[in-house]
Order: sequence, then C-alpha cells, then structure tokens
Amino acid sequence: MMSKLKIAIVIGSTRPTRFGDLPAKWILDKANERAEIDAEIVDVRDFDLPLFDEIASNAWMPSANQNAVKWQNKISEFDGYIFITAEYNRSVTGALKNALDQAYINWNKKVFSAVGYGTVGGARAVEHLRNIGVELQMVPTRSAVHIGGADFAAVHPGFGGTKGISEIEGSIGNSAKDMLDQIIWWGNATKAARANDVVTAQAAE
Repeated sequence: MMSKLKIAIVIGSTRPTRFGDLPAKWILDKANERAEIDAEIVDVRDFDLPLFDEIASNAWMPSANQNAVKWQNKISEFDGYIFITAEYNRSVTGALKNALDQAYINWNKKVFSAVGYGTVGGARAVEHLRNIGVELQMVPTRSAVHIGGADFAAVHPGFGGTKGISEIEGSIGNSAKDMLDQIIWWGNATKAARANDVVTAQAAE
C-alpha cells in the first residue's frame, strides 16, 4: 500500500474579513477522515507574496524572491491540492492567481480540486481554476464543492448566516465525497507516475 497522500487545503483569499477559513476547516476535517489522506491547511496570507515580478517562471530559472521560494518549497511537499476560492468578477481571487503564478514545476503532475463559494457557488471561478491548473500540468477532478445561493447566505456571517457548514451537508456532502474519492484515485495515480519518472531518470544516468 502506498503512503498517505499529502493534500494541501489552500486558502486563496487574503482579506481580513474573508469567509474562506470556514470551508477550509470543514473540508480539512472531511479529508482527514479518509485513511488515504494526510491534509493540512496552507494559507496564502502567511507567505506575503509579491505580485509576480521574476524575470521568468521557475520552469526556466530559479526565483529570486525569498518569499516566492518559501512558497514553492511548501507546495512541493504535497501530492495534491484543494483550493478554497471565492469568486471575484467571474474568476479566482487575485491573491490565488498570483500564488499559482509564483510557481510552475512545483505544481506539475499533481491532482487538484476546489471548494468554491459565492452567489453561484464559485462555479465560474472553479471552472477558470481548472483551466489554469491544466496549463500548470495538474490534473483537475471532475467533482468540486460549490457553496452558493441560500446555503451560502445561511453560513456566511456577513449575510447574517448563523449555520455551520456541517449543517448544509445535505446540499454539499455528496459533492465532497465524490471530490475526495477522485482526489484519492488521481492522487495515487499521479504519485505513482512521478515515482516512476524518478526511477526512469536514475536508470538513464
């Protein structure tokens, strides 16, 4: 049996009043209930990333900014990612897009999915995120979690919501299960393939 998949729950909003902490903690618990997963929260806000200003992507040369390097090193620890994203003007947050742009090789050949939230469940942001992920040579899962509409209003304190996210699991629980099932399958598949790449490269030396 392969070792547990290390999965990062990436909080992609940096605003002091963000909502993202609540779904991040909820999906963290759901992920860690799975015997195959070892998940932890990775908060973009903790890394104080500049707007991308390197000469080139780290696909071509090492990054100069030490915060960017620290970020790259952190995300390299994981076999896959669940991005927690709001929808800003039909896309992901600027902070998450910048965090994605700050690395390249560190994302490659790994699985990812998302928990989106907003009036339409962050659906347009998540779909855009899938497109970005493909360019970063990641594997998107079919299923994601979308917290939207009346459910979003019920759990968002800023809209007067008083419910915990566990209280709306009737709406989103099946999506979370499907997403985690797919992360485990694709996570193990890509992990095995990356390990095989290392063996092949060593044999060719």
